[in-house]
Amino acid sequence: MHDQHGYAVEVQWTGNRGEGTATYRSYGRDHRIRADGKQHEIAGSSDRVFRGDADRWNPEELVIAALAQCHMLSYLHVAAVNGIVVVDYRDAASGTLQQEGDGGRLIEATLRPVVTLSAHHDDEDARRAEALHHRASELCFIANSVSFPVRHEPRTLRAES
Repeated sequence: MHDQHGYAVEVQWTGNRGEGTATYRSYGRDHRIRADGKQHEIAGSSDRVFRGDADRWNPEELVIAALAQCHMLSYLHVAAVNGIVVVDYRDAASGTLQQEGDGGRLIEATLRPVVTLSAHHDDEDARRAEALHHRASELCFIANSVSFPVRHEPRTLRAES
């Protein structure tokens, strides 16, 4: 059975400085991202290189964050169903944007998950845990939706007893 799930967000531009888009430099790139039922909005802008506010999230960062979140959630699922007890998960993900003429595209992303297993796991469990990143990648909806490579550089640690 194939189910479809819909997602709706609202994006509102807040960068009108009084002249609208009269010139490329006359408007701000600030905006808000909201969705029904969410308590918090996301303050967005463009990358600073493109005249954006560096204190706000840009779309490229949000794509990389979505990839990292999706992989983490998929990984925690496959760990749980395979008897691997994860007690901490962190990722320092990155991506690269290649400008091409007036446009550009994300050309790659690298996820660097550091997974800490409970102290009772042994070396074999740690090897199994590391191998589960492949399955998590196969299950990640976002990674399956992008047209650029998403690489993984996982590390597996064990908590001290």
